[in-house]
Amino acid sequence: MISLAGRDILHAWGKFVFTGLGLGLLIGVTLSMAGIYRGMVDDAEVLLDTSGADLWVVQRDTLGPHAESSSLQDDLYRGILTLPGVARAANVTYLTMQVGQGERDRRAMVVGVVPGGPGEPGQPRFLVAGRHLTRGHYEAVADLATGFQMGEQVRIRRNLYTVVGLTRRAVSSGGDPMIFIPLKDAQEAQFLKDNDAIVHQRQRTLANPQLNRPGQPGVLAAVLATQTESSAVNAILVRVTPGADVDAVAADIRRWKRLGVHTRAEMNEILQAKLIATSARQIFMFLVILSVVSAAIVAFIIYTLTLGKIREIAVLKLIGTRNRTIAAMILWQALGLGAIGFMVGKIAASLWAPVFPKYVLLLPGDAARGFAIVMLICTLASLIAIRAALRVDPAEAIGG
Repeated sequence: MISLAGRDILHAWGKFVFTGLGLGLLIGVTLSMAGIYRGMVDDAEVLLDTSGADLWVVQRDTLGPHAESSSLQDDLYRGILTLPGVARAANVTYLTMQVGQGERDRRAMVVGVVPGGPGEPGQPRFLVAGRHLTRGHYEAVADLATGFQMGEQVRIRRNLYTVVGLTRRAVSSGGDPMIFIPLKDAQEAQFLKDNDAIVHQRQRTLANPQLNRPGQPGVLAAVLATQTESSAVNAILVRVTPGADVDAVAADIRRWKRLGVHTRAEMNEILQAKLIATSARQIFMFLVILSVVSAAIVAFIIYTLTLGKIREIAVLKLIGTRNRTIAAMILWQALGLGAIGFMVGKIAASLWAPVFPKYVLLLPGDAARGFAIVMLICTLASLIAIRAALRVDPAEAIGG
């Protein structure tokens, strides 16, 4: 029966191969959609790995710093360092913005970190070129995806930063490449108002009768001072001492410092369940739709090929060929079409994956599951053609 199916395929090999190519492109899109979802999950894990933290201390009752806004005073880390089990604690800020590159700009996540070596929480863990941030101002470490080169000048808000290091796969949960700059510069970029805004705010303050009272100049001076401060951070990254209980340290911070704390497992759950859950459901719907469309295409093609050889099938039945053999012939043709389509789709997905703006992660396990699903779809799609073939009257072989 395999030989019979092979002979029939060779009889119309052009139609069969080109149909497999078309089906393969559709399967390639399906594999790419699965790869985009895997890439989103990997981006979330890479984001946590890049921070190098065991605990994320954030504003209380928030899911910050990535899922919600979080704001903390930048001197709180000193108190956290005094708690047992805490090895290191460092402030960090996150701001997604447009970064200037010559005459054009590039969307990136600007991360403010404490200058230091690779062991400092928040610093990029791996560099492919250059060095880490060591100075307090006007240096930057950029991800390769930004397109920046060593020594290039990058504009962030009003200041220029020199790229002193390059890293790889340092991205936000949305896939935007990261640029690391010193914490003080990042605080200024995120929280400090421009000169015009400060002047306008001071004018509003001076016109406020509740603050501008005779005999109380200290109140007004304090308010004016706070309007130019940029002492907030988005989170405090904490690394515990080896052997310390992470959950116990987190409980101490919640109890004594009255702050929100997330462990690595909790942050991973927040990123995947809160940030990419909607995108995951959307991708799943696309996968379902593409699977249904693929099944419909295979069913239509196999049914059309079967109708095109009704007379041949009638001859086979006339000479005593069993229905099981005819059904197996059609099934093997459907499986052959699916195998060609999957090979074309896998090659196509591998070729165009690097071109996607978002990271596409094609896992061997997903490919194996995809192949099994394609074979199942082809098997189910062939049932319509098999039913039509088995209803052929042998008399049609000697008919007109």
